[in-house]
Amino acid sequence: MDTPRKIYGDVTAPTPQNTPMAHAPISSGLARPAVPDILEDEEETKAEAREIASVLQSSAARSALTNVVQKRLQSLIGQSSGYIEGLPVEAKRSLAALHAVQSKYEDLQKEMKRELWEMEKKYFERVKPLYERRANIISGSAAPTLEEIEAGEKQAKEDDEDYEPLPKVEGKPESAPIPDFWPTVLRRHPGVQELLSIRDLDALKFLKDVQLSYLGGASGNEGRENRMGFKLSFFFSPNEYFENELLEKTYVYKPDIDWAGDYVYERAIGTEIRWKEDKDLTKEVQTKTQRSKKTNRTRMVKKTVDAESFFNFFSPPQPPSDEAIENEEIDDDELSALEGALAIDFQLGDDFKDRIIPRAADYFTGKALEWEEEDLEDWDDEDDEDEDEDEDEDGEDEQ
Repeated sequence: MDTPRKIYGDVTAPTPQNTPMAHAPISSGLARPAVPDILEDEEETKAEAREIASVLQSSAARSALTNVVQKRLQSLIGQSSGYIEGLPVEAKRSLAALHAVQSKYEDLQKEMKRELWEMEKKYFERVKPLYERRANIISGSAAPTLEEIEAGEKQAKEDDEDYEPLPKVEGKPESAPIPDFWPTVLRRHPGVQELLSIRDLDALKFLKDVQLSYLGGASGNEGRENRMGFKLSFFFSPNEYFENELLEKTYVYKPDIDWAGDYVYERAIGTEIRWKEDKDLTKEVQTKTQRSKKTNRTRMVKKTVDAESFFNFFSPPQPPSDEAIENEEIDDDELSALEGALAIDFQLGDDFKDRIIPRAADYFTGKALEWEEEDLEDWDDEDDEDEDEDEDEDGEDEQ
């Protein structure tokens, strides 16, 4: 099944609604600099002309021009160019028919997505025993078989020609727990690593297993209680930090697919952590000295503030309501920050579902980091490209 469309990606300036895709050169709207009628000093004028040309070619000028164009395009969003209104009536009828055809396509696309979801759930039932077997080997409650060890070594040799085989097993293999398996897995995922604080590491030593389960999706039932989605379950042994032995994070999809035919997240729901006294890792106490203006005496004041922690993952940001946006109860900067936080949270949910849980052994060994590096190489840094272009242009000017 296709995963929900990634929120990250290049942002392209929108094309005004109903505007034909024909672009006039940007330079057509710019006037040439005025030239004085009387040239008092020809050499001085040429020097000024070169200076003006240099300024226009600078990155600052290009950036300013880009901002102007983008603001202009943003102002045209939702405005009609008059092109559709000017079509003949017969063409407008044909266009109406196209919308009807497209609507039927969207219905079939949604039906296909439902069936794919049911198929994914079906095959996940065959995966669950493998995850259970993995959990038993990690905890040491079950011993690996000779066949499993040999198959694992064969795969390791295929992946790394320098792999050194393990000593041959004498008799039946014994069970042996793998220490700090899941804490190590989480530390080696770049996105999760960004959430971790030093204080989290001691609490995560009690993390025994991370499991995945699928929700809803039955055809013909789109009630809120049966929405498609998935749940992440984090199992902890008793510890000194919180009372919960199970922390969960549920991701719910919207009932409709987007224009690209992908599922879209509606919201995420996390477990409320029951912290033990003075053990809340999402808070920290800051001590501040205050001085009285009248008596000049000082006192120490303690203040509890939010702290960075992996456990904030279970208190996900919530999308703003349509009413809040329409009534402008949230400004553009706050909305932008919230959208960024939601994007990161949804991306982490995807990664747990599609990468971290299925490939936990590869994250533990560090092999998965090779994939992460390859993914980063597939994305070009636009800022770096702009800097390289500027350096090239500066070099040409100096020659």
